[in-house]
Amino acid sequence: MDEARPPLRAIAPHGSPYDRGDADAYYGRRFRPHKWLDDMGVEEATDLSVEEIEAYTAGFDDNPSGRKPWGDAD
Repeated sequence: MDEARPPLRAIAPHGSPYDRGDADAYYGRRFRPHKWLDDMGVEEATDLSVEEIEAYTAGFDDNPSGRKPWGDAD
């Protein structure tokens, strides 16, 4: 029997490709698959595996954090 799996966002650690995809979508940044190698994003990697690119894409497309409200343009 298959156990229910938690949403990917719930198990994706900070800095992971999924997390970075979600963050890029949240801030309206361009699609640029990467992951952080440290907790602060000082070191990042762009040479990702196919699975990591798929995870970034899922985070970017799912965008569970929504979009950043930048306020009124007025």
